[in-house]
Amino acid sequence: MSHTVGVRQTQKLRTRQALLDAALGLLEHQSLSSLGLREVTRVAGVTPTAFYRHFEDTAALGVALVEEALGSLHGMIGAVLAETGDSEERLGRSVELILRHVGEQPAHFRFIAREQHGGVGPVREAIAAQLRRFAEEVAAALAEEPESRGWSEEDLLMLGGLYVDHMVITASALLDAGPDGGREVAGVARRRLRLVTLGRLHWLDDTSDTDAP
Repeated sequence: MSHTVGVRQTQKLRTRQALLDAALGLLEHQSLSSLGLREVTRVAGVTPTAFYRHFEDTAALGVALVEEALGSLHGMIGAVLAETGDSEERLGRSVELILRHVGEQPAHFRFIAREQHGGVGPVREAIAAQLRRFAEEVAAALAEEPESRGWSEEDLLMLGGLYVDHMVITASALLDAGPDGGREVAGVARRRLRLVTLGRLHWLDDTSDTDAP
C-alpha cells in the first residue's frame, strides 16, 4: 500500500511540475492574464480536469511560479549575508549570486519582471511579499553590523529595500543585456552598491539643515 501511495505522490508531483514548466514556456511570449488553462494543459499533456487537482486557476499557478523563481533565493542570499567581510563585500557577492541565478533561470526572471506590475493581482501581491521578505532579511543582517549602531528599524528596513530594489533592477538589466553583457551589468551594479554603502556611512550625520522646510 505504501509503495502505491508513493508512486501516486511522485506522479502527482510530476504532473504539477509539468504544468508549471508548460506555463513558463508559454509565458515567454505572453502575459499571465492572457494565458489560457487549455493552452497549459495541452502543452503539459494532461486534461483540464487534472489542472484543477493542482491549482485553483491560472492565478494560483502564477503564484506557484513566483515561489519557484524567488523562494530558493532566500536561503542563498541569507548564506551570503551571514558570511564574513564587510557589507560591501557581501553585497558584491550577492551580485554574483544574482548573475548566476538569472543565467540559470532566465525564463523565471522574465516572468517576474513582466508580472511584477502586471494585471494579475494575486501574482503581483506574491512578488511584492517575496521582495518585502528579502528586504526584511537584508535589514536584519545589516542590523548586526557596527555601522548600523543608532539606526532605527524603519531606516534599516528602508536600506534593505534599497538593496533589494537594486537587485531587481540588476536582474532586469541582465535579462536585457544577454550573456555577452552580463559582466558589464554586474560591474555597474557593484558601483551603485558602493554608492549606497558610502551614503549609509553618513546617514546619521547632522541633517538639521536639510530637514528644515
